[in-house]
Amino acid sequence: MTQDTKSKISDQITTILTERIVRGELVADTKLRQDHIAKEFDVSHVPVREALLRLEAKGLAVSQPRRGVRVAPFDPADVLEIREMRLALEPVALRHSIPRLTATQKDFAEAARLACDTARDLVTWEYENRRFHMAILVGCGMPRLLAEINDLQVLSARHLLATYSKNWVERTDRDHAAIMQALRSRQTDTAVSVLQRHLSRLA
Repeated sequence: MTQDTKSKISDQITTILTERIVRGELVADTKLRQDHIAKEFDVSHVPVREALLRLEAKGLAVSQPRRGVRVAPFDPADVLEIREMRLALEPVALRHSIPRLTATQKDFAEAARLACDTARDLVTWEYENRRFHMAILVGCGMPRLLAEINDLQVLSARHLLATYSKNWVERTDRDHAAIMQALRSRQTDTAVSVLQRHLSRLA
């Protein structure tokens, strides 16, 4: 197995475990056993170890002496810090993204927006909401910035699903529509202003 293949397998494992943690299928302090994960995905321990290291880097897992790697504790107090970081980073990415977005990328963002508005459950809505927010930023061409924003959105999603699972109602997001309208007409300042207002409302 080549290093590139191992990395792709690690990517897949990281993505799946991330979604399980975000959705609450793997709750805080659950032990992430390398042997169990390796058996589930029918792989060696090498890509599993890499995946667990990535989860730690994302803030979704912690390594504890004599207790192994576990799902990170859930602290609602972290939400304020996450919101402030998103407010600092996402407008920068959007400002650089808008002039460079292709027609195909804009169509992808619009499809994510519509999927978000028509979602019938919170898990689907959250997934499409995250997809929309990343889609409008992808044109910035700054992979490190996008990776940091993606990790923050994942942490924000974990809080949202844990907090609003019983109180969610179907909704049409007017901010998303306003951002898309400004984006398509290249009104960068307007799009950034709406995004800032939108993010400031995060619980």
